[in-house]
Amino acid sequence: MKKIILGKSGLQVPQIAVGCMRLNNLCETDAEKFIMTAIEEGANFFDHADIYGGGRCEEIFSKAVKMSPSVREKIILQSKCGIYNRTYDFSKEHIISSADGILRRLNTEYLDVLLLHRPDALAEPEEVAEAFDKLYSAGKVRHFGVSNHSPMQIMLLEKALNQKLEVNQLQFSITNATMITSGLHVNMEDDGALNRDGGVLDFCRLNDITVQPWSPFQYGFFEGPFIGSEKYRPLNLKLDEIAEKYGVGSTTVALAWILRHPANMQPVVGTTNCDRLRECIKAADIDLTRKEWYEIYLSAGNKLP
Repeated sequence: MKKIILGKSGLQVPQIAVGCMRLNNLCETDAEKFIMTAIEEGANFFDHADIYGGGRCEEIFSKAVKMSPSVREKIILQSKCGIYNRTYDFSKEHIISSADGILRRLNTEYLDVLLLHRPDALAEPEEVAEAFDKLYSAGKVRHFGVSNHSPMQIMLLEKALNQKLEVNQLQFSITNATMITSGLHVNMEDDGALNRDGGVLDFCRLNDITVQPWSPFQYGFFEGPFIGSEKYRPLNLKLDEIAEKYGVGSTTVALAWILRHPANMQPVVGTTNCDRLRECIKAADIDLTRKEWYEIYLSAGNKLP
C-alpha cells in the first residue's frame, strides 16, 4: 500500500488506517482473521481509543493478534484518551493513567501515537505538557496528536508542549465536507461560506499535521452510510458510474475521493469485514481526475459558488 509520512514525525504509515471501534462485535476467531487480513494487505496501522467498547476493543485486539515483540514490530498502534464518564479530562493524572491502561490492554510497552480525544474546555496546556513529557521520556508514547481540535486549540496546546502534534483526527466525507465547502465559498453570503472549524484543513496543511478523516462513509453524526442510501441517490449513481470505469466498487471510489485531495490525508476506516477492507485498500491505487472529483462533490448536494 502507498505510504505517507505522519506529520513531521518521519514515521512511515499506510495511507489507510484501520479503525478498531467495532472489534467488540466480532468473536475472537473473526477478530483474528480480520486483523491478520489487514496486516497481510499492508494496512498495519490500527486506530483505537480507550472508550471503544469500554476498553474491550483493545483487549480483543491484543488477544487476536497474539501480541509479542515479533508481532509488535510489524504493526503501528494509535489510541486516544480524554473522554471519561461523558465528560472530557485532559488532566495530567488522567492522561497518564489512561495511557497506562491502554498499554496494559494492548499488551505492549509503547504506543506509536497517542491522541487527545475531543477538546477539554478545562484543559491546561502546561499540565498536558507534563503528561506528554512523562510518557515520552518513559518510552511509553513516541508521537502525539489530537482529535476534533480547531487551529487555535492546537496552537494553545503547542505553546506549552515539547513535542509536535502530528495528527488531527476529524470527521470528513463526501457528505460531511464543510472543511472544503467553506474554502470554496470565501467572500460569499451563502451558508457554504460559514467557517465552522477555523480553517482547520488549511491550518493542518500549513503545519504538516496529518488529517485522519473518521467516518469516511457516514453522513451526519453517525446517521448511517451514504453508500446505498436513497437519501443520496444522485451521489450513488455517480459513484457507481465512476466505479465501473475503474473496475472497482463504490466504496473504493468514495475513499479515493478523500485521497485525491492534496492534503495527503489518512482515512480511518471502521469496517470489520475483510472484503470491504480490501475494497477500501484499493482506493490508494486510484487517482480520480479533477472532473470526477468535482462531479462526486456536487452529486452529494454540495454546491459551488
